[in-house]
Amino acid sequence: MTAQPAPSVLHGRVLDWYAENARDLPWRRDDATAWGVFVSEVMLQQTPVARVEPVWRDWLRRWPAPADLAAEPPGEAVRAWGRLGYPRRALRLHQAATAMVERHAGRVPATEAELLELPGVGAYTAAAVATFAFGRRTTVVDTNVRRVLARVVAGRQLAAPSPTRDELSVAAALVPQEAPRARAWSVAVMELGALVCTARSPRCGDCPVRQQCAWRLAGRPPHDGPARRGQAWHGTDRQLRGILLAALRSSVHPVPRTALESLSDNETQRERCLDSLVADGLVEPLAGDYFALPGAREAS
Repeated sequence: MTAQPAPSVLHGRVLDWYAENARDLPWRRDDATAWGVFVSEVMLQQTPVARVEPVWRDWLRRWPAPADLAAEPPGEAVRAWGRLGYPRRALRLHQAATAMVERHAGRVPATEAELLELPGVGAYTAAAVATFAFGRRTTVVDTNVRRVLARVVAGRQLAAPSPTRDELSVAAALVPQEAPRARAWSVAVMELGALVCTARSPRCGDCPVRQQCAWRLAGRPPHDGPARRGQAWHGTDRQLRGILLAALRSSVHPVPRTALESLSDNETQRERCLDSLVADGLVEPLAGDYFALPGAREAS
């Protein structure tokens, strides 16, 4: 690993860049609630900001606090999730809201340890909410942060497929000591990775730390590990699961099997996808060979 750039230099340049270039996102504003931050962090996993923002706004209008969501059937969370993808996140949000009501008087817990005890909350989400909602000093490492640090510090085009111990140690060592500055640093590095130090077309000329970037100084060597392949979509189980779930979301009543059968001629794949949706808790089989989102009433 190459010599690490001076943290004070990185902090100053990245934070100055962020002050001038940060996107105005509702969950970053001073009036954002801890619940709003929590919801945004779950929605933003593997999903672009442009798709998340309108759904986030609708969600917060309908359920401005954890208790509002917990009072609804879980299927309503799945319905409101729309086409964000990975709909099990909607169930995890509902489960987390229920846990907040049962264990934390309807509030988002403020510490990483408490957040990690919520259903579906992993290390990244717990750290992000603790930092961005409550101003705690911690280490927030997402895909964007990993890519920026891989280039600037390690001189690699891409980070390893999964976080390594060395990677996490470097990220932790770079977090400023003062909690407010640490919070700003975490969001600033994420923003730099999202807007400038992108995976496919990094804009090195616009980067505030280009003079310190080990990857640029090494001549931008290409990734020498296994090829990164995008996920297929057309014709996959993921696509068909989405089609089946969309039919259930669009109906306020349970849907008969015959209606779902009309959505695909591939019986084997269709039944496999329907079974997996039931197994994941996203769909409930009802009497009379009907199906519905979880928590719906039986067909009459």
